[in-house]
Amino acid sequence: MSPRATDPGAPVRTLAFVESPVQLLNVLEWAHVHGVRGADPGPPSVPPQVRRSMADGPPPGAELTVVVLSPTDPMTRGQLRRMADLARDEGFRVRWEEARGGPVAPFHTIGGLTGPLRRADRIVMGDPFSRYVQLLLTITRARDLVVVDDGTATMEFVAQLARGERLVRWHRKGGRPGPRDLLFAPVSAAARRRLTPGDRRRVEVFSSMPVTETPAGVTVTANDFGWTRSRFGPPRITKGADMVGTSLVETGVVDGDRYQEAVRDLAKTHGATRYFAHRRESADKLHRLAAETGLEIVRPDLPLELIARRGPIGRTVLSFPSTVVHTLPLALAGTGVRVAVCDIDPDWLTETASPRAQGFLSGVTGTARDVHRLAAVSPA
Repeated sequence: MSPRATDPGAPVRTLAFVESPVQLLNVLEWAHVHGVRGADPGPPSVPPQVRRSMADGPPPGAELTVVVLSPTDPMTRGQLRRMADLARDEGFRVRWEEARGGPVAPFHTIGGLTGPLRRADRIVMGDPFSRYVQLLLTITRARDLVVVDDGTATMEFVAQLARGERLVRWHRKGGRPGPRDLLFAPVSAAARRRLTPGDRRRVEVFSSMPVTETPAGVTVTANDFGWTRSRFGPPRITKGADMVGTSLVETGVVDGDRYQEAVRDLAKTHGATRYFAHRRESADKLHRLAAETGLEIVRPDLPLELIARRGPIGRTVLSFPSTVVHTLPLALAGTGVRVAVCDIDPDWLTETASPRAQGFLSGVTGTARDVHRLAAVSPA
């Protein structure tokens, strides 16, 4: 992707929109692969907190501005603030938007971003399913669009784009559209058209996920977590096993009682001692897990890829089908850590789960590389 034709020597003005810590991590990985520069954050003698404050303004020479469309969830906000500090340390500008801070917040956010959106040459986004992002896409004139990983949803996005389908999250697919879906349908359709490459628009997907259906004209770039490996670790490896939590209960896909039983039996079988909670897991569910399993519940302050790379981390990491079965083997390459994934038993699914849930989750597991596949445990 090239600088503006009108000024070949000028840097490409890139605007990235993120709503989760993983999205921001993958924006940094994308910038690392493509050599996108940040401003000089100052000499090593300058304390990091001072360098960050220097980078809060428009740093001269920075080619990337990260816009955080902040959610309301405290855990997500905390991780995003930590990731924002890392982005500032790389010399990138971070613009924090309280995008959901009340009924008028979206109007203030969109109004304040209209100018930068129209001036941007390239838009990077972490969640093309986001209604916020889809609305912003209707404003921009950028010819280069980049989608970075937002977990396993990236697999579904690419497949839907290839088939020309409307953009719907996998765990909602198969259900009837609600009133808000119908009201937003024209914006969603316009966003899908903008994400379709053509003579005047280039589209890139930057992903560590397996992409089996590549839309015509879309460039797919592999994310191997080179930035993460260059900045953190190698970690100290412990003898035991760690477990990785999932939000499948919170999204209504897996029954809560069945999940509790599966975690208990899996931890007992493999000797797991720690449970790394997903940022969207509820406090009540985690309290119950700790009481019934004896696992130490860990609330990470950064994406798990960075936590694992910093260490300490168990020699075996147990997970259910999720993004980490694809990303952890890359982030932990060469460390000797084994990632093991446990399939979801069809009996664990809720009555309201999408008809596609079982097939999608099986595909997440089946396409993962460098992982050990475990049969689904059978809770008593």
